[in-house]
Amino acid sequence: FYYETKSREADSMNLQLRTGVSTSLAWLFAIASGLSVANVYYAQPLLDALARDFGISHAAVGGVITATQLGCALALLFLVPLGDRVDRRRLMALQVLALTFALVAVGMAQSTLALLAGMLAVGLLGTAMTQGLIAYAASAAAPHEQGQVVGTAQGGVFIGLLLARVFAGGVSDLAGWRGVYFCAALLMLGIAIPLWRRLPILPPASRTLSYPRLLASMLTLLRQEKVLQVRGMLALLMFAAFNIFCSALVLPLSAPPYNFSHTLIGAFGLAGVVGALAAARAGQWADRGYARRTSGLALLVLLLAWWPLSLMEVSLWALVMGIVLLDLGGQALHVTNQSLIFRTRPDAHSRLVGLYMMFYAVGSGLGAICTTVTYARFGWQGVCTLGASVSLLALVFWWVTQRQRAETRDCASERR
Repeated sequence: FYYETKSREADSMNLQLRTGVSTSLAWLFAIASGLSVANVYYAQPLLDALARDFGISHAAVGGVITATQLGCALALLFLVPLGDRVDRRRLMALQVLALTFALVAVGMAQSTLALLAGMLAVGLLGTAMTQGLIAYAASAAAPHEQGQVVGTAQGGVFIGLLLARVFAGGVSDLAGWRGVYFCAALLMLGIAIPLWRRLPILPPASRTLSYPRLLASMLTLLRQEKVLQVRGMLALLMFAAFNIFCSALVLPLSAPPYNFSHTLIGAFGLAGVVGALAAARAGQWADRGYARRTSGLALLVLLLAWWPLSLMEVSLWALVMGIVLLDLGGQALHVTNQSLIFRTRPDAHSRLVGLYMMFYAVGSGLGAICTTVTYARFGWQGVCTLGASVSLLALVFWWVTQRQRAETRDCASERR
């Protein structure tokens, strides 16, 4: 109790020192977050080349992605929370250098074991950098602009995720798959200098907690913070719906009558950039007190997106429209969720984002697992029905929690 009280007192002092985040610094957070998260996804369009060079069967080459995702999970549990205990600026500097070395190691890998170890490190450090920067942005922002700054940084994450596949495909055509990782290492080295020069120095919020106690406190946060529970469950359902679409899209478009290449299929995902840029404003609406309305509207858009998506066999323009709506609704909800969660415990931003993204990981995994089975039995229309059902479940869950909140507030008023 004494340590937690001291953490809250220290955080109150930090809040008073915050003068806001400039536009250029917000963009630096966005660019650095986008470059960091891209490293986690470069391997996806390169699996064929990796299987050929290392003599891995197509059935087993998915282990490359598994190693990367394992690194992501380890980062959320063990590295991201460190931002609450140590100097974030120094932590970012160490992580960006370590990530650069990991990318070079992947590019130089000569054995399957070295490749998998390198991918594990890339997933670990790329995720730690990405989520650490989001928490950093939230902590650096003044309270009145926190949602806007987080929305800008999160927009960079989403755009980096989308462009990663295009970048990897283009560079690999020119310089091979190893060239992708060497170029990525140069990009991370290039962003390291402006990060060191521009990132503000913020006192650690929970420096008095030992590392084991810091990790143990995450369970306490998960148990105590109602906002984290509700917003985490919404994230789980939203990312499940999102991954249902992403995992299934390649299946009908690569088959007759389309027979599209993987590069062209990936280009459809770029339509989501429009939605991501628009969704960045959701953080501003949260700052103005409209988080509840924004959440409801985002969930409604997420549900409605499945109607044009279901019309893909009639018109590819309907597919593009559905992608824009899906990304708009999903990212708007994601930004609003993070804005609300960061306000609950300003002394625990890194731990909160680590816990929140664990919900994302579970939802993404469940969505991917359900998709292949559904498509095999019911085709594209079955996938759209599944996605719409999960989106509807998210909307109903939000509505029920809002009603419960209103009833609790009314009961409290009557007691007064």
